[in-house]
Amino acid sequence: MGFMNSNAKHLLSKIATGNGHGENSPYFDGWKAFESNPFHPTKNPQGVIQMGLAENQLCFDLVQEWILKNPQASICTPEGVYDFSEIAVFQDYHGLPEFRNAVAKFMAKVRGNRVRFDPDRIVMSGGATGAHETIAFCLADPGEAFLVPTPYYPGFDRDLRWRTGVQLLPVTCESPNNFKVTRKALEAAYESAQEKNIRVKGLLITNPSNPLGTILDKQTLRELVSFINEKSIHLICDEIYAATVFSQPDFVSISEVIEEEKEIACNRDLIHIVYSLSKDMGFPGFRVGIIYSYNDAVVQCCRKMSSFGLVSSQTQHLLASMLSDDVFVDRFIAESSKRLEKRYQDFTFPLAQVGINCLKSNAGLFLWMDLRHLLKNQTPEAEMELWKVIIDEVKLNVSPGDSFHCSEPGWFRVCLAQKGQSRRRVALTRIRTFVHQNKEVKNRLKRKCWNSNLRLSFSSLRVDHDNMMSPHSPMAQSPLVRAMN
Repeated sequence: MGFMNSNAKHLLSKIATGNGHGENSPYFDGWKAFESNPFHPTKNPQGVIQMGLAENQLCFDLVQEWILKNPQASICTPEGVYDFSEIAVFQDYHGLPEFRNAVAKFMAKVRGNRVRFDPDRIVMSGGATGAHETIAFCLADPGEAFLVPTPYYPGFDRDLRWRTGVQLLPVTCESPNNFKVTRKALEAAYESAQEKNIRVKGLLITNPSNPLGTILDKQTLRELVSFINEKSIHLICDEIYAATVFSQPDFVSISEVIEEEKEIACNRDLIHIVYSLSKDMGFPGFRVGIIYSYNDAVVQCCRKMSSFGLVSSQTQHLLASMLSDDVFVDRFIAESSKRLEKRYQDFTFPLAQVGINCLKSNAGLFLWMDLRHLLKNQTPEAEMELWKVIIDEVKLNVSPGDSFHCSEPGWFRVCLAQKGQSRRRVALTRIRTFVHQNKEVKNRLKRKCWNSNLRLSFSSLRVDHDNMMSPHSPMAQSPLVRAMN
């Protein structure tokens, strides 16, 4: 089959020929670098290690154990095949009642059972991606906008904008207060939109935050509710990391805040939650997205639109059984939290030993790593230069802050919840080698002993296992000085 030449582009739509998907960004370029040269401990030990994908793979053993004990939950097993004819036929796009009931119960449980969810308000979608686009279609027309505090998940630029024509307007948050969103920043972004004659239809927040791994406290959530009520705009709360909180303080859902009607006046028609099982359960391949709205008209519209991206009835059937098992769910949530905390410590402590700090966080599947001290200049260009060294020389796919619309160059997101301790050890070895090389370069420059032909080799470095050093680093003879000095 031949490819269409540029002269035939007029035969296609603007969406087909445009770049609205946003693949031309460092965020996606890092994935491509990994896919073209993936790390393997024996087959390709010099390959790129994937640390740019927020997958929760730490509790797959618990899920596999449950499936082996409950084979009847799947209609594709001898034990479950008797339900095949009932489940495989056409289903109402409202979703299986047992599935919606189980999801509502699970959403309450991961929020400490401090709030209840109505199964009749649960709308299915093909993952959080589909859920966000659907809610955008329902709330805004092309050209209208949502405010989004920075840094925010790069996929939002695709999910909410590409096909809807909706705009995303950054609300600048800064490191001195740990990137916490403030009323002042919200007002500034809103007023800027008004001056440009852009109609703001809503505020989108992610709680817990991707990429920060922090949570919004109750007082901040109250301030956000007050803000959207005053402006008569919607509040979309992405809570897909609700069950990834691994230390204090506890997660507070927007659903808890609006239940406090005596303390805060709130128009519930303005409140909408996006949820999924991709992060909390580690099931991105199942494509289970959830829209939960307190607005009846939005629920009805989203349900109609959900017919374009339903969750398969087989998946619903399996998950309804799994999420209804209280013993399994309680164990999974507790063990997931424990393993995430350990993985967090396993990364942050070795990084701190080599002078790399991370934003203090207690949730999510990632670290917000501070490499500002390694930049040649405090500019986006210097960040990109450093990122290219990390991808090409260190062979780690981490995501630069610019992809997240971060206002301060030098921050990078590192995903840490993939399977495999060996990958973690190799990744930390490469980072340590990278930092040591940078220090050696700077020390030599200070001693004025630098010459342009210098090549640094770490083949002689051997440190014990706990220090994560290895002679097998792809950093040998790296042109690191180009980005660092």
